[in-house]
Amino acid sequence: MPSRDIVEAFAKRLQDGDFVGAIEQFYTPDAATYENNATPTVGRDKLVAKERGVLAASKEVRAVRIGPSLIEGDHVATRWMFSFTNSEGVTRTLEEIAWQTWRGDELIEERFYYDPKQLGR
Repeated sequence: MPSRDIVEAFAKRLQDGDFVGAIEQFYTPDAATYENNATPTVGRDKLVAKERGVLAASKEVRAVRIGPSLIEGDHVATRWMFSFTNSEGVTRTLEEIAWQTWRGDELIEERFYYDPKQLGR
């Protein structure tokens, strides 16, 4: 079960814009993430590469946590608002729920639930 301090430190890394650092520090080497019901991305190195690709395609990415993270045993739920600004200055906003499974202070699985139509607005 992750401590509140660990969950808060993870959230702070995201809110500070250190998305790659958050993956490198908190995810296990065999961690998996799922975008809605899509096939998972498995392995911290693949997750870092994927995140770097998202960041390279954006002029700016911002994360704002909406409310507290809820912790119940090994599970954490957090509501996020992400803003992606492209090179033309167009910003797309994505609101999602991140459902995480932790092993102690390490994240082993994360599922993102959101309406993909948000990115087309």
